[in-house]
Amino acid sequence: MTDTLRPVETGLLSEATDSPQKLKRSIGVVGGTLLTLSCVTPASTLFVIVPDLFSSLGTATALCLAIGALLCIPVAFCYSELGTLIPSAGGEYAIVSTLAGRLSGWLAFVMSLLVVMIVPPVIAMGTADYLAPIVHLDPSWTGAGVMMAATLAGLLDLRANAWITGIFLVLEVIAAGVVAVLGFAHSHRGLGSLTSFQIAGEHARVNPVTAMMVLSGLAIALFATQGFSTAVYLSEELENPRRNVARTVLATLAISSVVILVPVTAITLGAGNLTALTGGNISSMVIAWSNSAVGTFVSLCVALAIINAGIVMVIQNSRVLFASARDKAWPSPVNNALSKLGRFGSPWVATLVVGVPGAFLCFVNLDTLYGVTGVAVTALYLLVAVAALLGRRGHHGTRKAWRMPLWPAMPVLLIAVLVYILVEQEVSYLIWTGGITLVATLYWAFYLRPRQETRWLVSLPEDTLES
Repeated sequence: MTDTLRPVETGLLSEATDSPQKLKRSIGVVGGTLLTLSCVTPASTLFVIVPDLFSSLGTATALCLAIGALLCIPVAFCYSELGTLIPSAGGEYAIVSTLAGRLSGWLAFVMSLLVVMIVPPVIAMGTADYLAPIVHLDPSWTGAGVMMAATLAGLLDLRANAWITGIFLVLEVIAAGVVAVLGFAHSHRGLGSLTSFQIAGEHARVNPVTAMMVLSGLAIALFATQGFSTAVYLSEELENPRRNVARTVLATLAISSVVILVPVTAITLGAGNLTALTGGNISSMVIAWSNSAVGTFVSLCVALAIINAGIVMVIQNSRVLFASARDKAWPSPVNNALSKLGRFGSPWVATLVVGVPGAFLCFVNLDTLYGVTGVAVTALYLLVAVAALLGRRGHHGTRKAWRMPLWPAMPVLLIAVLVYILVEQEVSYLIWTGGITLVATLYWAFYLRPRQETRWLVSLPEDTLES
């Protein structure tokens, strides 16, 4: 059973006279891009994800990331088209529900909920590592503090958060720029080394990097620039979403790709030797190229980038919960609470529900849960790609929206890549995610579906339905 685009009609919802409420349109392309870039956190990617690629791919790391950025283009196209066609704080689940059916949309929501609850505290716990040059802190307590600070910031007006995250973003881009300048200034090898496919082995031996190793690395590279989907979650608060969602998504992908790829190229050229490059300790390379003061400055900028990401993720994730309550996914008391807006126009209960449990999760071993999130993100993107194939059926094909080029080749290519990534995941993570999906399906079958007239009423604000 598929949904149709439906405006929010508060008069028809007798169980909560003051809900659902509409979010306020308060930001333009610049503010939306700053918030979305902060969720991508290119500096965090450079210092946290890229070292793992250096250790497994050596001089082929930059090429792998470049391929990953290219493959993200069809993902960005799908989000741009669907985000302008169906601009809702529900993000992927509102899109998938409308185009592929209510059950598919519910499963998309469950996949996004896994990410909502797990990823922010995992990233927050990394803050302690980059504060180490100044003070040694416990990662769990530091992560909890970051989550609480991000929660408090998430209660503010979205325009204020755009300025806060914008300032932090400038600092992390400066840090990436410092790394790039130092790396190019201390180049030990030519541009040809970027395609030399070499990695340091044991006893100072040089081992080759195979094409299959590069393909396997794409599972990480694809997610290095992911985060531009935040623009879709913010689409209900973007001015003129039909135009600005696509601009924000594509601008974010372009900027984040440059901020990541340029320093990676510089590091590849400037590393003292292949062993240092494979070791992937970027902070040590920065100190070797300059001094400890510069290394400390870069580390602090990365710590700020992580805090910045925490703020944006809390903002994004609270919008998902707000939208699910507005669409009546839960029992009435829960719906009423999660759909309330505070004095600053933010969904304050949903923000607390995301942030406070995240602080407690910082004291839990999240290795398995983080693996589950990787599967969930892949499955979520897969559902979005399928929705993109269905997005031009019937009246949806005639509505005003940004349209991707080379449709349907783009979503078909994306589906093929994501299926490959999915089958490459560990079996245990697939089993855990499958179990969660089964529980979610049972909730749908025994609670939501029998109450389809009053539950899971995927809706859109009235102003999004203008043709």
